[in-house]
Amino acid sequence: MEVDGIISAILVGIVIGVLGRLVVPGRQRIGILLTILVGIVAALIGTAIAAAMNVADTGGIDWIELVIQVIVAAIGVALLSFLKRRA
Repeated sequence: MEVDGIISAILVGIVIGVLGRLVVPGRQRIGILLTILVGIVAALIGTAIAAAMNVADTGGIDWIELVIQVIVAAIGVALLSFLKRRA
């Protein structure tokens, strides 16, 4: 993977992670680094799900893929916040 790919993955992870945090109600007790990691993983998983549903490559902005990624990020943020609260 090239430097451009790593930087774009981090930027997409930040955006998807923050959007996922905004979807989850209440206060999340996870840090920004975990939010970015959740966002990166959610972006990868969301892209795989969108590709499996044949909605990953559409003309213009892939809104369905973005929504799937944000939903996966919200689930990840909620799960990590719940696990951190229990610990």
